[in-house]
Amino acid sequence: MTSIILALLGGALIGLAAVGYLYVNGRIAGVSGLIAQLLQPKTFLSSSAFWFLLGLIITPFIYQIFVKPEIIMQSSPLALIIAGLLVGFGTRLGSGCTSGHGICGISRLSPRSIVATMTFMFAGFVTVYVVRHILGAA
Repeated sequence: MTSIILALLGGALIGLAAVGYLYVNGRIAGVSGLIAQLLQPKTFLSSSAFWFLLGLIITPFIYQIFVKPEIIMQSSPLALIIAGLLVGFGTRLGSGCTSGHGICGISRLSPRSIVATMTFMFAGFVTVYVVRHILGAA
């Protein structure tokens, strides 16, 4: 399969999962909100958030079995941990994450989500430019 077909298929599956989660649970499938839901004191395994997030974690491994993509990690584990913590901080600051605003919010034509997603994307572009071209890191 070409990468364009795989990207379209992946996007369709993400959209289907988001719509399915909204239909079944009546809640938007924002990953930061799902993680916050998991941290609430209640039955862990019976939470739909647990199963949704487990699917997000397992699916790339299943994909790798069938497609055999060549993924080369160029960042150190420390850089990935720092980036993850910064993203977590940003999701709290922005009252939602890229999945909640970018997938679910934009599809509902939410002005707040459109602005938030534009901000996420701009910050990402600036970060990549600074890290790769100014600091010279790979």
